This record gives sequence, structure tokens and C-alpha cells, in this order.
Amino acid sequence: MTTGWKYRVVSTLGAILLTVGAVLVANHQIAQWWFTTYVPLFNRLDVTVLGGESLYWTITLSVLAVAGSLVPLYKPQPRRVLDIVFLAQKRVLVGGLALATLGYFEWSYRLPRATLVMTIGLLAVVIPPWFVWIRRRPTSDPERTLVVGDDPAQIEQIAPSIPASTLGFLSPSIGAGDERASGEPASDGGISIDDADITSRETTTTLPRIGGLSRLGDLLVKYDVDTVVLAFQRADRAEFFGALNACHEHGVDAKVHREYTDDVLVSTDEVSELVDVNLEPWDPVDHLFKRAFDVIFALVGVTLLAPLILGVAVAIKLNSSGPVLYSQERTRGFGDTFVVYKFRTMAPDEESTVPTEDHENDRITGVGRTLRKTHLDELPQLWSILIGQMSVVGPRAAWVDEEQLVEQDTPTWRKRWFVKPGLTGLAQINDAKSTDPSTKLRYDLEYIRRQSIWFDLKIVIRQLWKVFEDIYEVVCR
Repeated sequence: MTTGWKYRVVSTLGAILLTVGAVLVANHQIAQWWFTTYVPLFNRLDVTVLGGESLYWTITLSVLAVAGSLVPLYKPQPRRVLDIVFLAQKRVLVGGLALATLGYFEWSYRLPRATLVMTIGLLAVVIPPWFVWIRRRPTSDPERTLVVGDDPAQIEQIAPSIPASTLGFLSPSIGAGDERASGEPASDGGISIDDADITSRETTTTLPRIGGLSRLGDLLVKYDVDTVVLAFQRADRAEFFGALNACHEHGVDAKVHREYTDDVLVSTDEVSELVDVNLEPWDPVDHLFKRAFDVIFALVGVTLLAPLILGVAVAIKLNSSGPVLYSQERTRGFGDTFVVYKFRTMAPDEESTVPTEDHENDRITGVGRTLRKTHLDELPQLWSILIGQMSVVGPRAAWVDEEQLVEQDTPTWRKRWFVKPGLTGLAQINDAKSTDPSTKLRYDLEYIRRQSIWFDLKIVIRQLWKVFEDIYEVVCR
């Protein structure tokens, strides 16, 4: 990727030229005729082709509004492709709203509605690919690699295996052997290294330490890092998966030593010392469709089931004392946690972390057994899906305390963390429960390997059929 001022100049000029081009296309006679003839809501407008001073003002205002709204994207910064697309489209929309707002003031120039809508629509399509394309690194520019870990011996061991220029390494603490050649010890806050100096360093068996783990996010942005190699003594939640999460958020590739492949998803069956971590199992297009499906499913569910949700809340209150909703902290992507809400099905009391079958639990209330049997206790999770904490389909989010027990008996359990948790999943439609974590994990990993929007639809249809069968059994028994 072109960095620094070059990136800013190229990205800004590209945005300006694309905006000018979009205005000229939207102002063309044929485009105006087609739009005002075949597009609903705009088919009653007259064809308006601007020229002279009017066209000049239209181009000037459009460039100022759109190019100005894209300012956050002019800074070179590692981002995932989907994040670039969503941010670019959002900023284009902001520019369009600014143009529409200006038209309401008498002292400003008002763009014709058809021209405005076509211009913003075209820019929403062409601007995101532009910023994705200029983000690519030229083939002549070497990749920037950063080693992150707390195991000095492993760092020294894997350094020769890194096939790129290495900036240095981050670690939480320093031993006697981590001092610089000058004898100056590195502080946990990191050594201030000049950009020219750090970019010229080649991979050696003794890498310079450039800071503590808390600086990872800042350094990924500052030095436009392409790849992070993890070298931790053990794959714990706080540091190992925290580093993976930072890589995922910034669109940076991650590699781990092959001994940690049981804890992460890998792209291929590599046997080399360093293997690639599959931080984004979903294809970008499928990811977009999956999120759209999640939002539509949650909105339709909340709207259609609102009376039922209210009725369930009343039944819970009348059946036993205590709150209507039950909250629990569960694990999601890269070991992070979130609070999931369900309708309360048990009498308020201290909960055991050991998974149990429903028939063995005497704390479940009368209404609660019906809710569990019909799956209606899960309805509040539609909100978690709507705000993006969960998906409709995916591995079921496990209770944090329970998951720590499961991990002891199922070493590869953490591979589930690389996919957003779901309301249902392949394990659920095959009746695999937390009381049998090995079987549940097998189904979850199979889903991760096969996942697609069409596979999700099949799982949802099967789950809805199971729900209808359970409801029918409860009603007719």
C-alpha cells in the first residue's frame, strides 16, 4: 500500500475524480431519461440536463460534500475489506445528506433530485472498490511483519522462519537478554524508534523490542503492519486471543507456531513451522448477505412475535417471583464476552457451572419447562442478533464459567471462537448438547468448514420445523 502523504494525495484525487465522473454520468441525457422513466418514485420527474454555470456549481458542491465526508479514509490505516466498504458507503451517504440539506437553504444551489440520487448511488458503488484497491501493497514493497509474544526462546526460534522484513517484537516484559546493543533497557511502554530506522531492519536472530503488548493496535496502524507472528508460551484468553482480535479488527494477517493449531482455525493443512490463522472464515460477499439475513430475521421476528413476547413475560411473572429476563455472560469471537438475555426458566438461585439435562434440574419452573421445550425462552436473543453480537446461525455461545470447564476436556474447543455465535446451529438441529461437548464441537467445526448463506438457510428451516414439532407436541399432549 502507498503510505504517508502519497496515500493521502492519491486517495483524495481519486475521490475527487470519481465524484466528477459520477456527476457527469448522472447529468447525461440518456441516464436522466432512464432514471426518470423506470425508477419508482422518480418516474414522475422531468429530465433535467444541466450545463454552463449550473453544471459547474453541481460539480463543485458535490466534490466538496463527498470528498470532505471521506476524510477519515484518507489516512493510511490497516482495515478489513468489509470495514473499508461499510465505512466508505456510510461516508458517501453522509456527503449525499449534506448536499440534500444544502438544497433547503435559499442561499445555496439546489441539485436536481434525479441528479443527486444518481450521483450518490453511483459513488456508493465505485468509491468502496477504489479505497480497497489502493490499499493493496505493491509487489515491490516488502511486507511488514511484527512478532508478538511473551516467550523469548520461541521468538528467537521462529525469527529465521519469517519470510519478510521484520520490524521487531512486542512483549509484556523484558529479560536481561532483551536490552539493546547500546545497553539501554527497553521499557514496557516501548522504545521510540525512528520510522526510517525501523523500516530498514531485516530479519535477524535477535530482534529489537519495540514495546509492550498494549501498543499492538497503535503500532499496527503506525507502521502499516501486514503480518503478525504470535509467539506465546500458552494460548490464553487475555493475550494470545487479544492479539488475534487486534489483527482481525485491523485486517492484518496472523501466523502462529504449528503447536498452537489446536487453538485456532488454519487456512490449510500446513506442516511448516509457521501456519496462517484463518481470522475471517466467511467470504466477504457471504458475510454481507449473512448480516443482512440476520437483521431481516431479527426485525421480522420481533415484529411478528411482539404479542407472544409480552404474553410470555406476563406468564413468567405470574408463575414465580423474580425478574422476567435472565442474563448470563457468554463467550464470543476471540475469547471476548457479551451478555446474553433469555426468558427466565428457573427459580432465582446460584447456578452450577456443570452442564445438566433439563429433567435433572429441579429448579426449572412449570412455565420454564414449557418455554424450554418450545424454545420460546430464546426469543430475547433476537435483540442480540439485531445489534450484531450474535448471528441467527453459528456455534452456540457458551457460558464463560462453563466453557472453562469444557476446555479442560476438549482442547480444540477454542476453534469455535472464530465464528460469531448463533441462535441455532448444526449442533442444535442434531440435538448435540453441552453435556456432550466433543460431539457438539464436531458439529460446530463441520459448520465452520461448510458455512455459507445457503447452508444457513437449510439450518434455519430445519430448526423452525423442529420448533413447530415441539410446539405441536406441547399443545396437543
